[in-house]
Amino acid sequence: MKSSNVIIKILMPLTLGGAILYWMYRSFDFNSIRDVLLTEMDWTWMLLSFPFGILAQMFRGWRWKQTLEPIGEHPRTSTSINAVFLSYAASLLIPRVGEFTRCGVLKRYDDVSFPKALGTVVTERAIDSLLVLIITGTIFLFQMSVFGTFFQKTGTSLDTILHKFSATGYVVTAICAIAAVILLHYLLKKLSIYNKVKTTLTGICQGVMSLSSVKNIPLFIFFTLGIWVSYFLHYYLTFFCFDFTASLGIECALVTFVVGSIAVIVPTPNGAGPWHFAVKTMLILYGVTDAQALYFVLIVHTVQTMLVILLGVYAYLALSFTKRRAGLQETRTTTTI
Repeated sequence: MKSSNVIIKILMPLTLGGAILYWMYRSFDFNSIRDVLLTEMDWTWMLLSFPFGILAQMFRGWRWKQTLEPIGEHPRTSTSINAVFLSYAASLLIPRVGEFTRCGVLKRYDDVSFPKALGTVVTERAIDSLLVLIITGTIFLFQMSVFGTFFQKTGTSLDTILHKFSATGYVVTAICAIAAVILLHYLLKKLSIYNKVKTTLTGICQGVMSLSSVKNIPLFIFFTLGIWVSYFLHYYLTFFCFDFTASLGIECALVTFVVGSIAVIVPTPNGAGPWHFAVKTMLILYGVTDAQALYFVLIVHTVQTMLVILLGVYAYLALSFTKRRAGLQETRTTTTI
């Protein structure tokens, strides 16, 4: 049963992403992409974008270490960064598994509490989501006409989304959700694993609350902004690899970056499929031809995914030569007693 669940978790995202990619590239001439790669593309800009892709993940590792310190967890910097590298590579196999992977790495090598580590990851995701929401709102205001055209082209209606539920529907949904939570609470109380679950949830809550005790808030803000600025530059510099995107400007880059960031929410490996479709559609609205947009999203996504894989391989090898911290478990046990 467990193996079948793992297979489903792997096959479903691959099938979804593959189906979207097949639909997009069903009549595409893949032989022509060789000429683009060898003669028409400026690889210098692609190589210049790599350090920012690496730096974004390193910033995430540094920030994670900072959020763990207030709750009594002190992983090594190298372990934290390698855990992040490995987590992104792991998510290529099973989307969203990376969060658990990096918490497991810290538990294995530096004996960091898994629930607490997971709690800090939840905090990170909430902060990142808020920042993306702010960026999206700002870009949306300045590029409203482009987004409106995008929704028309993709058949999405904002009115339909906003008016999908009536006021009564929202109330009923909220009541059902509260009732489900209460029922789950009482069911867990009756189970023998309740105390273990309670301990786990307590650890997660401690991790979530760790942000309030971070010692250097300006440094935390710097890391957070550094993550997303690096992500953007990692993407934006690829515009200069191609003649048809080099002159589009930073506004187009910001809009397509935001749309692509939202698209990767769909659980496919590294957003494959949804990211291609969203970015390609937006590029066409800025005057790029359909074929050129397909070249761009296929090459950029493939190359950047290869970088994620290489960082994951590096992290795996580095961790293979990393010694586990000795005596941490005994110290933790003694302190508890």
